[in-house]
Amino acid sequence: MRSRSVGVVGLAGLAAIVAGTYAAPGALLAVAAVTAACVGIGWPHFLGIPAKKTLAVLIGLPGIGSAVAASYLPPPGFLDWTPAFVAAGVMAVFVMQLIRGTGQAQRLESTLGSCAGVLLSCLGAGWIASARFNGVREMLLIAAISAAIALLAGLIRWPDRVVAPLGIVLAGLAGPLAGLVLSDIAVLPAALVGVVVAAVLVSFRRLVIIRGASLNLPAVLGMGLAPVSAVGSLAYFIDKLLII
Repeated sequence: MRSRSVGVVGLAGLAAIVAGTYAAPGALLAVAAVTAACVGIGWPHFLGIPAKKTLAVLIGLPGIGSAVAASYLPPPGFLDWTPAFVAAGVMAVFVMQLIRGTGQAQRLESTLGSCAGVLLSCLGAGWIASARFNGVREMLLIAAISAAIALLAGLIRWPDRVVAPLGIVLAGLAGPLAGLVLSDIAVLPAALVGVVVAAVLVSFRRLVIIRGASLNLPAVLGMGLAPVSAVGSLAYFIDKLLII
């Protein structure tokens, strides 16, 4: 499948997150859990590393646990358990690599790449924390809109040296505009959210380009949803730092 499909999957994931935020209780948790599972399944396929089924479990389960914890922990510690789930996932990856034994193919790449996947899977809990936070609720929408603009810019078939700054600039402008329309959020926090979110997304676009080879469906799902998962925690922490 073409790399453009990655952007389409990311846009669909963002739409599901926004819809889950305003849907029935538990809907956002379901979306976050499915996202974590897709990242777990797809990330090993994108990296092209062995033991894909085992790693899918080790990457996806910590993300699901982090999402559940963020849904039920009392405020303000929505993400208090997230580091513990990240640590548990990383330790599980190392134990699995030890069990595989010495001399196995791509052992170092599998270890480092899987640890990164665990982190990306767990960061998706930030969307839940952002939705539950007592700051400006519209910050979640501003982050989602900025991310959507960056993903749409990434669909343009121009060189990365053009698309990357274009996506960052457009998302940086979309954040304040969305803030003015949706709430009274100051320009600086909204612009910062847009720029940071876009920088993360265009970086992942670069990874897809470097990968070169066509991607199968699990790899597209994992690579499309992994950056969307990551920017949820970014939006939450920026909300805490600059709004309150």
